[in-house]
Amino acid sequence: MAGLKTFLKRVFLFVTRGVPVNHVSVNLVNLPPNDLLKGRWALITGGAGGIGYAIAKAFLSAGASVILTGRDEDKLQGKKNELDNMRLGAGKVHVCVMDNMDVASFASAFGRCLSLAGGNGIDILVNNAGVDGEAMPNVTEEEYDRVLDTNLKGTFFLSQMVGKYMVEKQIRGNILNISSSSSLRPANSPYILSKWGIRALTLGLAKSLVSHGITVNSIAPGPTVTPLAKLKDTSDIACDAIPMGRYVMPEEIANMAVVLVSGLGRSIVGDTVFMTGGIGNLTVDDYAKRYAFE
Repeated sequence: MAGLKTFLKRVFLFVTRGVPVNHVSVNLVNLPPNDLLKGRWALITGGAGGIGYAIAKAFLSAGASVILTGRDEDKLQGKKNELDNMRLGAGKVHVCVMDNMDVASFASAFGRCLSLAGGNGIDILVNNAGVDGEAMPNVTEEEYDRVLDTNLKGTFFLSQMVGKYMVEKQIRGNILNISSSSSLRPANSPYILSKWGIRALTLGLAKSLVSHGITVNSIAPGPTVTPLAKLKDTSDIACDAIPMGRYVMPEEIANMAVVLVSGLGRSIVGDTVFMTGGIGNLTVDDYAKRYAFE
C-alpha cells in the first residue's frame, strides 16, 4: 500500500507540476574492511533489523565484536547465523534477549552481555531500538507509553547504567544514539517527542561523560529503507519529499556510525549528525515548489 501511495503521488506531481517520475536506485559506497574498531565490543539494541543490523555488519567489518539485543530470540539467532556466514571480520557475534521497555531487566541482561564478552569489556553502546506510533489526534495513553518507554526511557536508563559501568571500569568508550530527522519537526506524536528527547539526552550524556573519556553522539537519519518505512520493494527508493530524491540507506548510516565511535570521531562530542538527504534544509518556499509533506 505504501509503495502504491508513493507511486500515485509521483504521478500526481508529474501531471500537475511536470516533476519527472524517476526510478531511483543507489550504488552504495561502503567502508572497506578495516581495523578502526579492532578488538572492541559493541552492544547494539534493536540489532536484528534495519539500521541496527547494518551497523552490526559495518562494525564487524571494522574489526569489532558485536552483541545484538532484541525481544525475539529466534529472530536474533537468525541474524547471528547470517552474520556468522558472512565472515565479515575476526570479531564475534552474540545475541542477548533484552526488552527496551523493561528497565527492571536491564541489570541482569547487561550481566549476560558481559558474560558473552568474556574478559573483554563492552566499550560501545549503540541505542538503536525504537518503535513508531500514531500522531495526534489518534494517540492513546497506552500508545504514548509504549513509544516513550521504548525510545526514550529505555535509552535513558540503559545509557545511565552502561555509562556508570564504563566510568567504574575506566573504559574509554562510546555511546551512540540513533535519533531521527523528526527531531526537527513539531512534536505532534510520541515518536517525534521521543526523538527530541534523544537529542537532549545526547547533549546531557556527552557533558557528563566526556571528562571520563567516554564520547557520546547521535545520528539523525531522514526517511530510511527500514521496516519502519514499510517499503515493500526496495528496488526503487525514490522519494519526492526528500531533496536528494531518494530514501537513505541503512548502510550509509552504518558507515557514519563506524566513524563516530572510532578514533576518527573522538573530538566530535555531544553532536547530532543529520543524515536527512536534505530534509533539514527545507524552508517554507519549498512547500510552494516541489516538496510536499503529508
